[in-house]
Amino acid sequence: MTILAAGKVNYRARIERAALLAGRHEFAREILSFYSAIAKFQQEFYQALPKRWGKKAVVPANGDLRSELNLVLLLESFPEFLKVLEAHAPKALVEAARSLKSKGAGRQAEILQEFWKTGLLETHLPVAAPSEPPLVNPFEDFFARAVLQPYADFVTDAMLPPAPLMTVCRCPRCNALPVFGLLRPEGDSGKRFLVCSFCSLEWEFRRILCANCGEQKEQQLPVYVAEQFPHVRVESCETCKHYLRTIDLTKDGHAIPVVDDLAAVPLSLWAEEHGYTRIQGNLLGT
Repeated sequence: MTILAAGKVNYRARIERAALLAGRHEFAREILSFYSAIAKFQQEFYQALPKRWGKKAVVPANGDLRSELNLVLLLESFPEFLKVLEAHAPKALVEAARSLKSKGAGRQAEILQEFWKTGLLETHLPVAAPSEPPLVNPFEDFFARAVLQPYADFVTDAMLPPAPLMTVCRCPRCNALPVFGLLRPEGDSGKRFLVCSFCSLEWEFRRILCANCGEQKEQQLPVYVAEQFPHVRVESCETCKHYLRTIDLTKDGHAIPVVDDLAAVPLSLWAEEHGYTRIQGNLLGT
């Protein structure tokens, strides 16, 4: 099995791609504009981390990504992130950001620690009820995820990829669910990878296999493509009624998967109307 580390994150490419797609797709313009503001914050935070980290080891001593968190460093940047939200976010998020700001560093530290330990570990397999109660404030999950993404990218840059395993539906490094899939060019077709929603690891995954329940029957795994996004696939499963969005780089090598996934809003609406649930949502829930 092939595992690809995320490598250095090119935030500039993400911001440029967001601007390009915003020009193409009016329905995604507001979302992509908001994402660009977030990405600019993440870029500055990520680029400042090497200097601000100091002499402390970057890789956790036990090799477990979720075991340690440099809270002091994160809390220094959290107020700046809240300012970005106040300037660019939709009204509801602005109000939530101001509320969190008023609660001070103590509450900010709590949501960061909680997300780092347990965020994006929840299961969406068909069960009677969620295994864990939702956060009191649903926006806090978004706040923590947005701030911790560049932090996780920085830490995992310094880590070796995990040992290859058999095809697995969860990240081999941190056990989170995949946020989307990739088809990377190989030979006359493409090799399928899943991308972790938490640490951005890519790992090889079988082409004909549900990434949620493991269904293998091809007739149960229909694939849908919209004319607006010919390089973005909705890979659905009739057995568990979940779907994975996959960016096909064999059709558009210029795609920036994180951004193209955000822009494909109509595909989410279509999937929901047809009774499918996404395995794991992206940062903005599009």
